[in-house]
Amino acid sequence: MRLTRETLPAAFKAASELQASGDLAAAAGRWRDIVTAAPDLAEGWRNFADVLTRLDRFAEAENAYRKAASLRPDAHWALWGLAGFLQKTGRWAEAEPLFAKAVAVAPASPHLNLAYSHVLLGLGDFARGWPLYDSRVGLAGQGAEPPPLASEWQGEAVAGKRVLVWPEQGFGDQIQFARYALALRDRDAEVTLACPPELQALFSTLPLKVVTGDAALTGEPPDWWSLALSTPGRLGVALADIRGEPYLTAPADRRAKWRGEVPAGSVGVAWRGRGSHPNDSHRSLPSAASLEPLREAGVNLVDLTEPRGDFADLAAIVEQLDLVITVDTALGHLAGALGKPCWLLAPWFRQDWRWFQDREDSPWYAGHRLFRQSKPGDWTSVLHRVAKALAER
Repeated sequence: MRLTRETLPAAFKAASELQASGDLAAAAGRWRDIVTAAPDLAEGWRNFADVLTRLDRFAEAENAYRKAASLRPDAHWALWGLAGFLQKTGRWAEAEPLFAKAVAVAPASPHLNLAYSHVLLGLGDFARGWPLYDSRVGLAGQGAEPPPLASEWQGEAVAGKRVLVWPEQGFGDQIQFARYALALRDRDAEVTLACPPELQALFSTLPLKVVTGDAALTGEPPDWWSLALSTPGRLGVALADIRGEPYLTAPADRRAKWRGEVPAGSVGVAWRGRGSHPNDSHRSLPSAASLEPLREAGVNLVDLTEPRGDFADLAAIVEQLDLVITVDTALGHLAGALGKPCWLLAPWFRQDWRWFQDREDSPWYAGHRLFRQSKPGDWTSVLHRVAKALAER
């Protein structure tokens, strides 16, 4: 049926329902009909672009986002759509001024501020990025829920004070930012690091009081608490301040448990991450068979994709390896925190801010080397580059 201005509201509702249900192919067709019938409808172009992005039809999506932004340059959602697309496709410097314009229009939007913070942090602008990054707190799906305590730490002097560092987000995030609990200790605070059970044994090697989350809420309350990933912002950490030295070790009992588990000279690999991660379809390899170029390089591969106990167990195995090769998942942070050389495979789409841009190293971990996708979905050329580097190594 041919769409008219009168039937557009019903078509818009139907397209939105298809999009929400996950029937993306049908939704894309419906949105195409809508923008064809009403080419000046910016909302239709924005929704069409969102669906095309989820279908990995990136060139079409960019055209649609640009159309929406040109029609409504005064609307934060139109600017945000284009800025977010540029961010996800690796054009952070181009995205930054668009985010700035969108935030100027809608300064109270926490989701918009959070997206902008990722760009600023990825560009190394920590001074502006850390405050906006706090916008994640309490948002659904962010895993950043504060503890039921008063007195959040805002950067006051901590010498002689009890400070609770509260866990948030994924295991890799907590491993990466545990270093800033140590930074608080270096300022003579009495630090308690709360963590999930999977990390407790690993973190027990730190010179801190380490407890699971519930246990941290019993007894005398701290003077202050801080979310793990808010701590560097409160400390005033700048990009130049990051030091890549190791700060974790495997517990002695786990070293004994796993001694001799892998042959000398082995390389550990993880070819996929947690399936529930919002970008897992892009960050993970298609299958274990994708690793064949690495096997052909003549090294002994140890597959660490599936869990082996908790992270203390995994640390004891990693310590025995010559090298870790992994997609962007918690293993990469664990290897770096242990001081183990790690080659991290970074996706083209939605690359994480913490790996920055246009560099093969990482300030977070001295032993890291990044192998980045140059175009969407192309892991083959990445793995051949890795295999060549293995042979040269």
